[in-house]
Amino acid sequence: MSVSAPAAPEVTQVVRVKTATYDRQMLKPRILHFGFGAFARAFLCSILDETLDQAGPGEAADWGLVAVRLNSGAEELAALDATDRRFWVAAADDAGIAARRIDCLVATCHPARDGLPALFGHFVHPDLSIISLTITEKGYCSRSGALDTAHPGIVADLASPRQPGTAIGVIVEGLRLRRDSGLPGVTVLPLDNLPHNGAVTQATIIGYAKALDEDLAVWIARHCTFPSTMVDRIVPALDEPSKQLLREIGSDDINGIVCEPFRQWVIEDDFVAERPDFVRAGAQFVADVAPFEAMKLRMLNGSHSFLAYLGALAGKATISDCMADPLFAAAAGRLMMSEQAPTLSGLQGIDLKIYSDELLARFSNSRLKHRTTQIANDGSQKLPQRLLASIRWHLDAGKAFPLLALAVTGWMAYVRGSDEAGQPLPVNDPMAPRFAEIIAAVPDGAGYVSAMLELSEIFPPELAADPLFRSAIFDSYCRLREQGVRASLTALFS
Repeated sequence: MSVSAPAAPEVTQVVRVKTATYDRQMLKPRILHFGFGAFARAFLCSILDETLDQAGPGEAADWGLVAVRLNSGAEELAALDATDRRFWVAAADDAGIAARRIDCLVATCHPARDGLPALFGHFVHPDLSIISLTITEKGYCSRSGALDTAHPGIVADLASPRQPGTAIGVIVEGLRLRRDSGLPGVTVLPLDNLPHNGAVTQATIIGYAKALDEDLAVWIARHCTFPSTMVDRIVPALDEPSKQLLREIGSDDINGIVCEPFRQWVIEDDFVAERPDFVRAGAQFVADVAPFEAMKLRMLNGSHSFLAYLGALAGKATISDCMADPLFAAAAGRLMMSEQAPTLSGLQGIDLKIYSDELLARFSNSRLKHRTTQIANDGSQKLPQRLLASIRWHLDAGKAFPLLALAVTGWMAYVRGSDEAGQPLPVNDPMAPRFAEIIAAVPDGAGYVSAMLELSEIFPPELAADPLFRSAIFDSYCRLREQGVRASLTALFS
């Protein structure tokens, strides 16, 4: 095998700092955002802030955002309030740092802190136009693109719909209050890595509403829209190296976020009312997001998961650590171009080799400490769209998929909870109790693989029963467990 390592970057100290020029006093609560974590701050807020800055003469730059957390995060929202809801986003790579102070927040809300009536009060504000979401894949309480009526949170919310706990339950109750107040509908805008995320959001919200009140479901369907979106920006969790990077811009902002400079937002242009002109900050409005979704989910997110599971098993802490290893870097590039790119279509004008090279460069960014174990979270929710859809394409085409198979078996090995050196790995997944039951009941090896393939929430039964798929996964898993990550990767280049 002959692969070369990426050139070692020269880290410079170029720092550029910007603050908003729009009039913050003009902001109104026009966007209600659920799931206000690191990605929302680095992606949606930075784009909104730049959009507001570029409003033309006489235009109303009034698109303020209300930040909502439903479960954890009350302390983080209090910390934002303590700084007048301002925070810094630092976009960093090996060429330097571009930092921007974000000013677009007008309020924060957490039901445990403020009470549900305060939260529902935001739904009936006459200026509200958009409800946006970054609640992770599991937050949509969906299964096979529809509402998962057996989801414990949904079961509880349907039993007590005026005291909901899930984002789906809260949004439907808020929309009911909005309808009963005689207010118009809104646009519900998901920003999570789900295929057809707008359609999934619509199906779960209307499915939940229908279970409560058919008339409410009809009103939502007629008066609200659910555009699909594709979002792309690498945003690691804020750790000590990220905090040190923030200090390089002269800030000890505990609310600050570090991310990569690159970002991409493709939005289906289906808004029921007004919307910010996000194009001014680089977004694209299109008729069909699906080809862009598939490209990003398979080439970026799929290879991210590949590196995360195999890298963590091999003791690599971050994605940039993986990319500094020529074997891992070459395998990621081959996965993108040989096994993911052929499954894509409808991308006229996009050179997938250039896109792949850009992704590899982004993954190599040494300023971002994007932990493999962070990306490994919630794998049960991610495998179908990132890996299994591509595997289905290869099976239908009669083509081999050794790297995709290794990614799946890397996940199976990861959720056992330890790396190749026997060090513990965190298994943060809504199905973790099921995994633990299987691990306790079935010996490692072919029996374990068979038991995992029986998890229909992850593996569609027709796929799990496919003899070519089963054979590929069995062979890959046995090789991985017997020979290790490096030998498994090396074998693919022999």
